[in-house]
Amino acid sequence: MLPSIKTRISADEFYIDEGCFITEVSNSADDPDLSIALSRVAPGVTTQWHRLKGVTERYSIISGTGSIEVGNLAPQTVSTGDVVIIPPMCRQRIRNTGAENLLFYAICTPRFTSEVYELLGNLQQD
Repeated sequence: MLPSIKTRISADEFYIDEGCFITEVSNSADDPDLSIALSRVAPGVTTQWHRLKGVTERYSIISGTGSIEVGNLAPQTVSTGDVVIIPPMCRQRIRNTGAENLLFYAICTPRFTSEVYELLGNLQQD
């Protein structure tokens, strides 16, 4: 791999059925070892249970507060500066418990592709 600077793939945020909004930051076949997406969960929303096959995901919380459920762990409160490590095939969902958007980077190794994604549950909103 050669040194490079990648411009943002897309400035457009898009909604996914899981229940959150995504902006791709870095996700390219030229860099298969890692992808980065900015995720936004609106206040009161809980994403659907999902998991990734063969991919470790990390949530790096940028702003807001939430409650994360990973595998069989009890729900944990997360806020700015926290990092959640989610092993491959580990079910996960996150709830925005605050009044503002919950923003976090979803960092995947190797990179995220639609083939690794498995939706497991229903969207919940209050």
